[in-house]
Amino acid sequence: MDKKLEKLRSDYKNVPIPDNLDMIVKKAIKRSMRKKFPFKSMTGFVTAALFVLSINTSSTFAKTLSNVPILGKVVNVLTFTEYTLDEPTYKANLKVPAVTNLKNKDLEQSLNKKYLDENKELYDQFTKEIEYVKKETSGAHLGIDSGYEVKTDNEDILSIGRYVVNTAASSSTTMKFDTVDKKKEILLSLPILFKDKSYVKIISENIKEQMNEQMKKDENKVYWIPEANLDYSIDPFTSMKEDQNFYINKDHKLVISFDKYEIAPGYMGVVEFTIPTDILSNILVGHHYIR
Repeated sequence: MDKKLEKLRSDYKNVPIPDNLDMIVKKAIKRSMRKKFPFKSMTGFVTAALFVLSINTSSTFAKTLSNVPILGKVVNVLTFTEYTLDEPTYKANLKVPAVTNLKNKDLEQSLNKKYLDENKELYDQFTKEIEYVKKETSGAHLGIDSGYEVKTDNEDILSIGRYVVNTAASSSTTMKFDTVDKKKEILLSLPILFKDKSYVKIISENIKEQMNEQMKKDENKVYWIPEANLDYSIDPFTSMKEDQNFYINKDHKLVISFDKYEIAPGYMGVVEFTIPTDILSNILVGHHYIR
């Protein structure tokens, strides 16, 4: 372990970084040496060193951070580390986000551990698939790409979208979202936002209305719903789930998201529907988040 730490220290010292970024890094290391980070088999210092290396190996990331004076009270979403693989027929690029500067450290650590575990599992599964393909088949092109997008970041809300794109003979795309109340520092869910479960039916009916309208206006848009009278073997969309993927956009509108192939043919990709607030007003717990 000592040799690994020395290598991490050496790598850190040999890569030039902006002056103010150096200050940020030193603060992160000191903080991590005082507290145990919840990731398995990592001490606080190793975690901090890995974070430093992630910054140093990405010039774009370093440039972005160089514009941040101090990671103080402002909540940030940063690239913690990356899993990469670059072979002629096998490609992997997994970016792991990390939320920083939440006062609620349990929530912060829970989110960050989840993001790290998700991507480690994706990478491990991908390498297993590669081994299987090499042994059992004549070879194939395999790829996986994951990353994140900050959908909303204002004084009240932080919404983070994480995507995963798998590529083989065809591709599939999945999205997951986390929406955090930045003041109360709690993770929001659909059931928290509404008085009762009636939101499921109300939102589902509005989504089907939007689907029909879109298909009338654009013949290239197709959704798997009974009203469309389409002959598909797949079960038609009748209702969203109680915990359906969602986020709250910068205009404080509720956006419901469906993965590729979930409610429409693959060429439609990930599909989102912005729900009119007026149909939700009577069932919302309050109007702080959705307006």
